[in-house]
Order: sequence, then structure tokens, then C-alpha cells
Amino acid sequence: MAMTAAEQRVVVMRHGDRLDHAEPMWPANKPRPWDPPLTDAGILRAWNVGKRIRAQAAADGFRLHRVLVSPFFRCLQTAAQAVAALCAVPDDAALVTVDSSANVPLDTSRVKVSIEYALSEMMNVEAMGSIVSQVAPAVVKWFPDLSELEAVLPPGTIDHSVEPLYPEVPKWGESVREARIRYGSVIKALADKYPNENLLLVTHGEGVGSSVACFGAGLEIYEVEYCAYSMLERRRQQMEGEEGESSSLLKLLTDRSGPTTGIRYLVT
Repeated sequence: MAMTAAEQRVVVMRHGDRLDHAEPMWPANKPRPWDPPLTDAGILRAWNVGKRIRAQAAADGFRLHRVLVSPFFRCLQTAAQAVAALCAVPDDAALVTVDSSANVPLDTSRVKVSIEYALSEMMNVEAMGSIVSQVAPAVVKWFPDLSELEAVLPPGTIDHSVEPLYPEVPKWGESVREARIRYGSVIKALADKYPNENLLLVTHGEGVGSSVACFGAGLEIYEVEYCAYSMLERRRQQMEGEEGESSSLLKLLTDRSGPTTGIRYLVT
């Protein structure tokens, strides 16, 4: 289905394979045990899924304008690969055969990128694990300064003109339900903040699952793979008698069969 100028797309993507899941002892004695990097396989997966998202956008007749990313290192690394895929100079056909983002020429004017603390991981023991829960109450600063986080992303893509929805990560101890509500409201708020742009949101598994549960009625999520993504759409509608635009509700476009995007869910 070709997209018209009256439509907005929002793609919500999970980060790639995290190192601490491949190497369970990784968090031991690390200064930030909550912030593991990607594995080499995770970096490759992020690159390939970034290419897939670009190809799907081209097939559907739209392009992504803006990438917003959680401050967690695994998400920044994932976003770096996805942004490289979106900005790669080779055309779509040539890009299919490119195995790595290394040395690929980029046109960094194609997308704008910024860090969004509201897209952070669930700030609780369910998501972070027991090692992090032991140190979390005493953590004053969860992440390095913004400039250090931005250095992970491709140079020339950062948009310094915008403010994040949240000035810092959510407080420690939010419940799973509170986190799911946060993700749903943040996705809607970001779509409202950039109503004339198509967005890629790079976040965590619960964020992708929440995007499906919140905007696809009657769906129960039971698996979100690494680099899985959902796609949402809405039509912008002119309000009668008013200037400017207001947006209709976001709706889920992800194929319910799941395997093409890595999300498994049941219709309840």
C-alpha cells in the first residue's frame, strides 16, 4: 500500500543481541552492569534489520525522517546500524549485498537522530536482574553525559535542536504495568511531537511489545525477538474550522503472522 502525505508511520524496534545474555558473567564488577553492549551477532542483526526496514519503507512508498533512541548502549549501537542502513548511499538493490556497515558511504542528511530517555528500559528488577537491583537504589547517574552517548551514533546525524520528552531515565522501581503504560503514552507523544515525520523508535523488548498491545486491540504478546519491530500508522486529519492538523489514532500494521518482524502474539 503506497503511503500518501496525509499518513504518518512509526516503526518501533527492539535492540540487537545483548552481550550479558550470551555471557552471563559480564555484569560482574562492571561500573554500569545495567548497560551491556551488543554481541558481534547483534551488530550484524541490527544492520540487516535496518536494511530490511529501509526496503520495506521503499516498497510501501514512504521514508523515515527521524530516529529516536533509548540511552542504553545496546540501543545506541542498534540505532547506529539502523541509521547507517537508512543513510547508506548505495541504492536499495545494491545495499542488499552489503554485509556490513563498515566503510559504507552515508548521506547523513537523510535522517535526524536524537536520544530519548522516555524510551528507556523498564526500570525494575524484572528487566534489570538481581545484580542491578542490588546497586540501583544508590545510583545517582545512570549514564554518561549526553555528548558521550551521542558519540556512538553516526557523525552528522544528531539533531541538537530538540528536547527529549523526559530529561532523564524513569525512576527506579516502576512496575511492569507502569512501564507498559509509559511506552504506549511515549509512542503516542512522539508521534504527536513530530506529526509530519515518519519515525523509527529504537527501544527495548517491552517497548515493542507495548506498541503491539496498545495499538492492536485484543493482542497478547508472548515473544519479542532481538531487532523485532512493529509498524504503526495513522492518518492526519484537518479539523473543521481550525487551522493546522490533528492526528487520528495510531493503528498496528504489523503482519499478525509474526515471523517477518520477530513478534509473536495471540489474538484474544
